[in-house]
Amino acid sequence: MALKQISSNKCFGGLQKVFEHDSVELNCKMKFAIYLPPKAETGKCPALYWLSGLTCTEQNFISKAGYHQAASEHGLVVIAPDTSPRGCNIKGEDESWDFGTGAGFYVDATEDPWKTNYRMYSYVTEELPQLINANFPVDPQRMSIFGHSMGGHGALICALKNPGKYKSVSAFAPICNPVLCPWGKKAFSGYLGTDQSKWKAYDATHLVKSYPGSQLDILIDQGKDDQFLSDGQLLPDNFIAACTEKKVPVVFRLQEGYDHSYYFIATFITDHIRHHAKYLNA
Repeated sequence: MALKQISSNKCFGGLQKVFEHDSVELNCKMKFAIYLPPKAETGKCPALYWLSGLTCTEQNFISKAGYHQAASEHGLVVIAPDTSPRGCNIKGEDESWDFGTGAGFYVDATEDPWKTNYRMYSYVTEELPQLINANFPVDPQRMSIFGHSMGGHGALICALKNPGKYKSVSAFAPICNPVLCPWGKKAFSGYLGTDQSKWKAYDATHLVKSYPGSQLDILIDQGKDDQFLSDGQLLPDNFIAACTEKKVPVVFRLQEGYDHSYYFIATFITDHIRHHAKYLNA
């Protein structure tokens, strides 16, 4: 599959690049960002996938998170896709910020008119890794995933639905129990229909209850002053309770004074890179 390079910038000895390609799953052109550390010049490196939150593109993480130095030091290739298909000319795709464009929710839609394009789950777990493995110096056996908010939800469900595929998972302020929060209800009813039993297949709190127990250490950072935490959009307590019951290891850190922004992410991103490097470089 042809890749078109959009940009390339030297950063901490490596290269931050953005590419465009025609996506089979999403039936549109998609962009993704990829950071190639200095180690990628001489051999294959582990791949770490970042999933961004609502309204984001592939640009938010690479310009705001400040992860490059840690990724360079630990020799990690970091991939950040866009958060939804774009320009599909679906009626209503640009009407709201929390559904449609910029809000793919990392599910495979089953409802018209979304099901033709909105297949972010398959894109992130299958098509994009195949593309990365075929075109860049990555070790396909060493792959991890993390994300923020909607992308934190995405990272958790990708890891929980694919035991053994990802060496590690972490999240910043993830939407932990979308079947019970306003964002999740809106997205899932639109993409997956009104049968709420089908929603559980994309809900981390429900998925962890049936997780088969392949080793997975989960790291979650949550800002205590996050407006979406107090608004009931994130519901981490439900997820923690389910993990505890299932004996799935999770480190949950409630960070005093921090909000939902990239300032919060930038503060703790090095911890997360280190968390993943421990498993990816083992």
